[in-house]
Amino acid sequence: MAKTKRTQSLQLGRPSPIPGSPQKARLDRVPNPHPDTSYVVRFTQPEFTCLCPITGQPDFAHLVVDYVPDRFLIESKSLKLYFNSFRNHGAFHEDTTVQIGKTLVQRLQPRWLRIGGYWYPRGGMPIDVFWQFGKLPAGIWAPDPGVAPYRGRG
Repeated sequence: MAKTKRTQSLQLGRPSPIPGSPQKARLDRVPNPHPDTSYVVRFTQPEFTCLCPITGQPDFAHLVVDYVPDRFLIESKSLKLYFNSFRNHGAFHEDTTVQIGKTLVQRLQPRWLRIGGYWYPRGGMPIDVFWQFGKLPAGIWAPDPGVAPYRGRG
């Protein structure tokens, strides 16, 4: 199958360094092969990292992004690189989670999107952040994110 101009611009299938910051990351999108059908797409990033903007210490999270696409899908390699671009970026948990959600909405223009940021404890307290865009279309099943609440070590 010959590559088209549209796919030649994708990061997929070629070496792609991790962007130095979220602002430098490029989120590639591809046409939705089923724009007439509502369905849920899920991406899970169980080893997300960024930095505390005050201490510079690493923060870790389990991110779950669910969305109902309209005309576009996010290309998974570019999403992985975007997530990894946060590893040297300083921002609070709330800012990071909402920023990712808003960036995806801007790029994809989905029918619906939600993100759950399940942050591991720092200072003894986990912080979970949830953000949603739009309403889930009628008749669409959005599964539970599947991330257990933090229960400590016992």
